[in-house]
Amino acid sequence: MPQEFFVGLDVLINEFELEVMYSACDPSDIHVFNNDINRPGLQLAGFYEYYDNSRIQIVGKAEFAYLARYTEEERLRVFDELFVTKPPAFIITREIDPYPEILSVAANYEVTVLRSKESTSAFMAKLIAYLNIKLAPRITRHGVLIEVYGEGLLILGESGVGKSETAIELVKRGHRLVADDAVEIRRTSNITLVGSSPDNIRHFLELRGIGIINARQLFGMGAVKISEKIDLVVEMELWNPEKVYDRMGMDNHYMSILGVKVPHVTIPVKPGRNLAVILEVAAMNNRQKKMGYNAARELLDNLGLNIEASNTVTDWEHT
Repeated sequence: MPQEFFVGLDVLINEFELEVMYSACDPSDIHVFNNDINRPGLQLAGFYEYYDNSRIQIVGKAEFAYLARYTEEERLRVFDELFVTKPPAFIITREIDPYPEILSVAANYEVTVLRSKESTSAFMAKLIAYLNIKLAPRITRHGVLIEVYGEGLLILGESGVGKSETAIELVKRGHRLVADDAVEIRRTSNITLVGSSPDNIRHFLELRGIGIINARQLFGMGAVKISEKIDLVVEMELWNPEKVYDRMGMDNHYMSILGVKVPHVTIPVKPGRNLAVILEVAAMNNRQKKMGYNAARELLDNLGLNIEASNTVTDWEHT
């Protein structure tokens, strides 16, 4: 069973500077599990099919203009039907003063009522973006995540293959470290993975023979980053003379992580190879491919050859 994540309502109150109009209990005890939200226009009209009470409810100027048509008794009935479902929070935007009926019914059903200064659309967009990140499905994997020329490179490989040493060389060349040893990967959308480091080991690296270092302290704030989108997976492995490595780059290899396909390359490691330079080239080449240019395809076209590229997808979670 997949792990379920939540955000405490107190975190949202602090993050978005929400005013507490009525608190049913300690906001830290109220957990938000759903990254979707709801403007209960249909519910105010009495339509509750397909209604999800796990969503935060948000109302603004349009909803209050509609409610103004009701008498006090009708509003009591409307909010009695809504708050009996026990949504995690009821948020009023634009600093609109709530009807007394809202607060009285909220107290009856212990539903927390909050208020925001922002417009409804702007607040909804910010809240959805925030919840998408905080509640995203995630896994933690052994590896290194580094930003190279704006591309997020997730470096994988066995312990001792040289991941951290390569990362240090890339940092010295002006690129930015995101995570070493443990990379927390979140699926923030159906096509996007974002990696970060656990708080307790952020910016630290282990170099065999040297020990633990702090990249931020050694190289400055410009050498580190909190999070980064994963654009390319680089798998480093010791050179195997019996294995045939891709020398053209025509075939497209992908790794599936949390259901998202990410371009994947395998870099053989042996003495004398400048891995930092190779990864810089891999990052730039990946960017060119995203922009529609493939050097191998151009070369084959110049030679008059017509070879179709193939796609290979490796499911990381099942390997």
